[in-house]
Amino acid sequence: MSDNDPSPENVAFVHPSEEQFARILDFYKIPWTYEPRTFPLRWDDEGNLLEAFSPDFYLPEQDLYIELTTMSQRLINKKHRKIRRLQELYPEINIKLLNRSDFEMMMHKYGLDADNGLVGQVDLRGGSGNGVGE
Repeated sequence: MSDNDPSPENVAFVHPSEEQFARILDFYKIPWTYEPRTFPLRWDDEGNLLEAFSPDFYLPEQDLYIELTTMSQRLINKKHRKIRRLQELYPEINIKLLNRSDFEMMMHKYGLDADNGLVGQVDLRGGSGNGVGE
């Protein structure tokens, strides 16, 4: 990666699991950007934006957006709905949702500790990590 590439130390992640994911990407020298684009999803009758979606990561070499979710099933369903809507409106966009179990398996595979509050427990912006407002 070049000097212009982000590093986990220079990014204000919303959730610790995002920082862990970025560290894995860095270890394998996979270029990434964090929340690089917001996709409008729904508008009112006057054309005012009502809903948008900003995937967590973009992997330019794979042309792939990644959304991590370590939240409750109810909130995961909301993410699935947003991703389906994104795919309807932007069929050229490639996106993958990694849920809590996907993330925990990945953490285990790479010998990282997923049990120390990194998965769904702490929101670095002061919330509970429950995804309210996402």
